[in-house]
Amino acid sequence: MTQAANADTDRVSTASSDHGTHHAPRGPVVRLLQALALVLVFAVLYFTAKLTPAFEGSFGVIAAIGFLLLAGMLAAELFEMVGLPHLTAYIVVGVVAGPYVLHLVDHETVIRLQAVNTLALALIALAGGAELRIDLLRPLVGSLSIATAIQCAIGTLGMAALFFACSGFLPFTQGLPFRALCGVALLWGVLAIVRSPSATLGILAQLRPEGPLARFSLAFVMSSDIVSAILLTLGMAVARPLIEPGAGFSFSDVGALGHEILGSITLGTTLGLLLALYLWLVSGQLLLVLIALGFGLTEGLRYLHFDPLLAFLIAGFVVANLSSQGDKLLRAIEQTGSLVFVVFFATAGAHLDLLLLQKLWPVALVLCGTRAAITWFAHRIGSRLANDPPIVRRWGWAPLVSQAGLALGMAAVIEHAFPGFGPGFRALAIATVAINEMAGPVLFKLALDRSGEVPKG
Repeated sequence: MTQAANADTDRVSTASSDHGTHHAPRGPVVRLLQALALVLVFAVLYFTAKLTPAFEGSFGVIAAIGFLLLAGMLAAELFEMVGLPHLTAYIVVGVVAGPYVLHLVDHETVIRLQAVNTLALALIALAGGAELRIDLLRPLVGSLSIATAIQCAIGTLGMAALFFACSGFLPFTQGLPFRALCGVALLWGVLAIVRSPSATLGILAQLRPEGPLARFSLAFVMSSDIVSAILLTLGMAVARPLIEPGAGFSFSDVGALGHEILGSITLGTTLGLLLALYLWLVSGQLLLVLIALGFGLTEGLRYLHFDPLLAFLIAGFVVANLSSQGDKLLRAIEQTGSLVFVVFFATAGAHLDLLLLQKLWPVALVLCGTRAAITWFAHRIGSRLANDPPIVRRWGWAPLVSQAGLALGMAAVIEHAFPGFGPGFRALAIATVAINEMAGPVLFKLALDRSGEVPKG
């Protein structure tokens, strides 16, 4: 690797898969104790819920957060034994404890916990922007530009067409007119090209590879966050007139869209400069600052009709590239997010409608398999046009399969914007993200092993 690439790999080595923490291998006794502790945690909350029917309100929310944190972390340790990511463990805990299985966390509590999503999305966007270092992107500008254009065009249109073809098997699209169905398919196409920075960073941190594939993977996945945020805004603007008959698309809509994108970039730049100044002058109480930004500023941006995801991505980018405070920001986000992300993914699992998912899993498998095939096909075309190194041509598609928090966050944004079909759309998104998050890291690790970029030992 070049010196800049080595610096980036060393920096991400402190990151963890799915925002967790890497550990030394655990012995069988420790694993057994963790399994018993997990069963005990479930048992305590189960009998508490049965003995105290009024286990609700603020006390119930606090108890649910504590339970999801403890159970999620224990489950993540156990899932490591079979090579599954932490995200899957958090979702499984939420599903089992949620209102559709054991009913340890009821519907009202799940709804109240949705506020955690606001903070989690802000942290994910800030971290994604902070990973975009100019010294990493500069030598790959040509290759990244071609790869991004090809992946966005073929991926969005291909997955939109596939979703349209599968819509007859989806309960939440039944009865939708042709125009509305095209709008929903477009939104799915945009969601399908979202990648997983957390999975990419986790594999790079574990293997510490050196070579063109590792450099391309890190640069593409991190930079695609900004592209995905912009495309989501564009996609929602185009889809709304198709889905809502009374909402026509006019030049005023184009102006509003430009205001949203440019305003988000401007405010994100300002926020990044202020955050860098704070980190340089004060540096303390970062937990409170991140919480205040995640909750307060997100609502303010929404009130002003700006995109919080894009604004926070730009803010992280500014801190990382226009100051020397990028590593400090990433450490603060990791310390804050290590707990927030557990509740975020567990709440997503608890929110999952299992009755609806019984009808969605076959479609989810088809969507995931075809998405991987389209990603491979688009990468082969883009890599040949960009004249990438042979290793990147052969394996550069592998890190693009994973999906995680950003995709779930965008699905939540779509659900909020379109409440008619939003819950079913998000349920399908959670199902596909779970599959992609399990398969993606395995494919990326295989690609790095086969490419010979993983140091021996």
